Order: sequence, then structure tokens, then C-alpha cells
Amino acid sequence: MSAMNDGQVLIALRDVGKAYPIANTPASRVKTLAALLMRRGFPESFHALSGINLQVRRGESLGLIGVNGAGKSTLLKIIAGVVRPSSGQIGIYGRISALLELGAGFHPDYTGRQNVFLATALMGLSESETRGRLDDILAFADIGEHIDQPIKHYSSGMVVRLGFAVATSVRPDILITDEVLAVGDESFQRKCIAWMGNYLSEGGTLLLCAHSMFHIQKLCQKAAWIHDGKMQAYGDAHRVTREYLAWHDSRNAPKAQDHARAVKGGTYALLSMSVNGRPSQEGVTLSMGDCLRVGGRVFSPDGRTPTVIVGFVRKDGMPIYGVSSEMDGYRLYPVSDSEFQFEFELPEITLLPGEYTIKGHALDPEGYRLFDELTADLIVTGESRELGVCRLPHRWNVV
Repeated sequence: MSAMNDGQVLIALRDVGKAYPIANTPASRVKTLAALLMRRGFPESFHALSGINLQVRRGESLGLIGVNGAGKSTLLKIIAGVVRPSSGQIGIYGRISALLELGAGFHPDYTGRQNVFLATALMGLSESETRGRLDDILAFADIGEHIDQPIKHYSSGMVVRLGFAVATSVRPDILITDEVLAVGDESFQRKCIAWMGNYLSEGGTLLLCAHSMFHIQKLCQKAAWIHDGKMQAYGDAHRVTREYLAWHDSRNAPKAQDHARAVKGGTYALLSMSVNGRPSQEGVTLSMGDCLRVGGRVFSPDGRTPTVIVGFVRKDGMPIYGVSSEMDGYRLYPVSDSEFQFEFELPEITLLPGEYTIKGHALDPEGYRLFDELTADLIVTGESRELGVCRLPHRWNVV
């Protein structure tokens, strides 16, 4: 595999695939066993991965994204050496630390302190090296007196804290993490993110598997979108996550037949939505300070004036702002016995540069029941060093 390494590449995958046998009956299990003994292909197989190509260079950070079951964890296990690929070539040129199942190697009857020494020994540290790093490990875990209690009495969160703390005791060439940031409380997640950021700033190489696009965009330079075991998109993290979120929104958004079903079923429905005169599915790109207008038509099954909500969320799903027509005392304009139209306007966008989603909802006249939703992508451009998601009117006073 030396030909694949140019001196900077730490991970190189070429046409990597992984297949698992399908053996649901006694006969199929016998056939599978025979195929293994004779080194032949499986009679029936499930391809968890196929044709994966990627390279990760020293100092790069790559995020793996995709729905559950797409093959992300299998790919990480192949890179970590836990699973052997069924096809293709893989080259690893550096020391790997894999956080695939934090605490999986702990002995339940040993105390947390004893498990620290056990885990670090398996990672290649001597007892004296571990003692020199023990205070930092315990401080990171922050589980107090529980460190001298058996692991079997720990909560899952405490096991994760100790597992990550042990992992921070070494500085590998390549760090692999699988959904580490999906566990633990918010303060622990912030601690993990800060540690990863420091690791990257010191030249570390990171592979991060996460469902949070915010974490992928914050920590990763590149992203790989895995779908049905294949590479759907690969490249700049912001571009790939934007494509993934757009696909996710389109998959989850109400379809035309859903609106037709709502009309036929006699419920309120948001028939259409536009942003600055363009259909919502096209999205819109505006500069900070531009005017934004959201319009649309709503179906009313009983002729009563419906309520509409217009809201804004960050791309990771965090709500930013939302308001209903009922809150502001605004009545939609009737265009027929069963259809009403509205227009919502922001004279000047105060959102900071970034990517957002506009959401429109149809509700009953009382504003109690939400029936429908349409979305539109919003990209705000401009230059700003301010923090957060929006610009608030402010001033600095002389005191």
C-alpha cells in the first residue's frame, strides 16, 4: 500500500466495500459456512458499503454524515481496524485512537481508577506514564468520589465521561469518534468540543461521525455523506451538509399529495409559499439588511379565516424566531370561499451571515392546532464579526 501514501495522506481508501452474509434459514447458514470455508462469495449478502473512495491528510478533519443504517459506523470500524473490508484497498499511516464505544473495554467489577490504568495500558502507556496523567484524566471525567467505585454501579453518562477522559490521555495521529457528542450533558459536550478543537489546532487529524450538522460544520473542514452504503457527496463541509439538510428537508416536507389529502380531508392546509416572489422550493439568497417577504395561500375547510405561523430556524434546527398572524391581529385576505392569502415582511433582515430555513405553518383560526408546513432555504450573505445568529440594535455608552 506504500504507493497510496504520498507522505501526507494518513488515511487512503480505494473502492472499499463490506458485505455481510444473509443467512435466515438453516440451509442458508450451511451454504454460508461452506462459502467461508471454501473462500467463495456468499450465496446471499447485504452490502453495507460499496465503492468508497476518500483520502484524509494530516491535519484535516472529516465529518461523516447520513441517516441511521447508511454505513457510517461500518466505515469507521474498517478504518479503525475493527472490521475487515470485503473488497478494495485501505492504507492507514499513523497511530489511531478510536472512540467508537466509549467505556466498552472497561471491566464492570473494577473501580473507575483501576479501569483507567487498564485502559491506558491497552493504549500502550506504562503505569508511570498513566500516573503522571491521572490528575488530568480525573479532572476531565469530573465524576468525583465515584472514581473509586465499581464501574457496574455507574450510570451510562458516567461511563462515557470516563471513557472520553481516558481517550484524552494520548494524542494520536488520527482520532476517530462515533456519536461521542450525542451523549452526556451540555457542559460535557462543550468540554469535548473544546478538547477536539485544541487537538485540531495542534495538528491532529479527526474523523467525526455525528448527526449534528452544527458540530460537523464547527469542527470539520470536509464532510462525506454516506447513503445506502455509497458515497453520496464528498468535499467542503458546509457544502455537503447544506446538500444533506436540503435532501432531509425535501424528504420530510409535506408533498403535493399531502396538501391534496388535507384539502380532501377537510383540514387547514398551506397550499403554497413564496419568498420575495419566488416559489419556496427554490430558496433565496439575500444580503444583511435586505427586505424579506414571505407570502402564501391557505386552504380553509369551513370558510373561516385561518392562522399562519412564519418562523426561522438555524440549519441545525435551533429555533430563532416565530410569530403567528393571530399574535399580531393580522387577518388573512380571502380570495375565494375556501382560500386565503397572506404576506409577511421583514423590512431589514437582522440575521447574521449564514444558512437558515424559513418555515410556514397553517393553523386553525384559534391558533391551537397546527396542520401543515412548507419550508424555504434562506442564505444571508455579508461581512460580520459579530457572534450568534442575529444583530440586535445596541450602542456603547460613555460611563
